[in-house]
Amino acid sequence: MDLEAGFSGKIEFAPTFKPRQSIAYVVFDFDGTLSIIRQGWPEVMLPMFVEMLPPKEGVSREADEKMLLDDIMTLNGKQTIYQMMQLAERIKARGGDPKEPLWYKHEYLRRLNVQIESRLTSIQDGSCDEDEFLVHGSRKLLEKLKALGLPMYLASGTDEPFVKREAALLGIADFFDGHIYGALDDYKSFSKKMVIERILRENQIPGEALLSFGDGYVEIENTKEVGGLAVAVASDEANNGAGNIDEWKRQRLLGVGADVVIPDYRDIDRLMERLWQPGG
Repeated sequence: MDLEAGFSGKIEFAPTFKPRQSIAYVVFDFDGTLSIIRQGWPEVMLPMFVEMLPPKEGVSREADEKMLLDDIMTLNGKQTIYQMMQLAERIKARGGDPKEPLWYKHEYLRRLNVQIESRLTSIQDGSCDEDEFLVHGSRKLLEKLKALGLPMYLASGTDEPFVKREAALLGIADFFDGHIYGALDDYKSFSKKMVIERILRENQIPGEALLSFGDGYVEIENTKEVGGLAVAVASDEANNGAGNIDEWKRQRLLGVGADVVIPDYRDIDRLMERLWQPGG
């Protein structure tokens, strides 16, 4: 059977894909998976990292940028603090005296807020439609899952107060019925893995009953570790709605076991048929 038949946009099913009749709970990442309010965040983080890293004789700025961008993107999906911990290690390796990772995190968030504040304001004052800052088709997907009675959880590497605020601004917070979790300054008190384990434990369900959507390797990897079904959203955040697949995300997410790769949710009706029953 051609699993990809009947889709209007791009989609890729991995050899591991098998439909599940037992899906009972759904986990979402936030940034890049549902929200694009923070689109462009690497363009804020990378210049800061380059600024903070002491130069090394014989190493070009371009080489430093490449190394630091690889650090940043490899850790994408984990809490922001892990990227800052890696920066501190790079500074130390160059003979510098790094600040605490939490200081770098707060400085990064201050700089990022300058970039996104106008977006938040435009949503608040109604000068733009909130769906402009949702990955294409997100609201339709959430509505369909709610109609099926499936409990949904949101687990983000972004700080929890910001995730809750932005989910509310986008008009999607109520879909999660209070189950919105994000990073904490005490980073050891939160992880996406902990959220997944809690879902399985509190609801006494097997991992096979879990469905996840994410654009970072962490949520995909954590889902596959418990035997769940993982949909990778290789979203091209800068061109939302164009249907493009971000190739870097695609390769990274397939590499950690994603079962399906999509650019957005344009084919959600067909995809849901496939997730539950092939040829449905």
